[in-house]
Amino acid sequence: MSAPVPSERARALVRGGVDLHVHVGPDVVERRIDDLGLARRFRELDLAGFVLKSHYTSTAERARVVSAAVPEVVALGALALNRAVGGLNPLAVEIAAREGARVVWLPTVDAVSETGAAHGAEPGVTPPVWVRLQRELRDRGLEVEPVPVLDADGALLAETRAVLASVARHRLVLATGHLGREETFAIVRAAAKEGVEHVVVTHPDYPAQGLSAGDQVELAGRGALIERCFTTPHTGKVGWQDWLEATRAVGAERCVLSSDLGQVANPPVEDGLALLADRLLAAGFSEQEVHTMAVTNTRRLAGLGAS
Repeated sequence: MSAPVPSERARALVRGGVDLHVHVGPDVVERRIDDLGLARRFRELDLAGFVLKSHYTSTAERARVVSAAVPEVVALGALALNRAVGGLNPLAVEIAAREGARVVWLPTVDAVSETGAAHGAEPGVTPPVWVRLQRELRDRGLEVEPVPVLDADGALLAETRAVLASVARHRLVLATGHLGREETFAIVRAAAKEGVEHVVVTHPDYPAQGLSAGDQVELAGRGALIERCFTTPHTGKVGWQDWLEATRAVGAERCVLSSDLGQVANPPVEDGLALLADRLLAAGFSEQEVHTMAVTNTRRLAGLGAS
């Protein structure tokens, strides 16, 4: 099946935007493009930049090299707090921040909510590429324990608070990763108390999270931005209609578009924001609403000025 192609109208609307969630090479699994190649494609399309996400290591140093090699595009580093970096490791956050990281994801592939998740079990649902890697690690005897953020009574762990404090001190963006509903609400509340400036609820309609539209509205009301990823509906993990209705319920001011692309079988990473723009326009969203979600909000989270 050929990949969908964005319209020129959509490409124009997302110019100057930042894709805050991409999975590109080098990585431990095969990716569609590497970070330098993506920077060149972003330069050609007048996209401002992207955040390099790895589930297993910090990308802060890589990002600085990419930005130096393609200075017209801002590449931003990130850290996901999975077992490979020590889980909820405030030292890892401190080092990544000093190296220039912009985003810290709470546990993703090692989140408690992912334990036993049946990715791809439903017809038409494409499982994430990292699921196979997790199974391979277990088959080799490398059992990866989940990374909790709450204790048995639902209170934040001490290491969770230490991570939030480091994120706040360095004025980083905190993303909720693959946390479950209870964890997500607890983190959004605690992050506000710790002084974290920017909290993003990562693809809330992902199977392991399954936050309802009402939950998303409530979290947005508590100050979080709600991430709307291309891959989640594209791979059948949520219906496009449900995705659009939740976006409308939350409102453009509190939503941020990202692609979550880079998988070999999915469309080109650089097309992600524009493909989302086409979907939103077709559903009746205004050009201003699309620009707000794709450009204004993404640039603010990236630490860039208005486009």
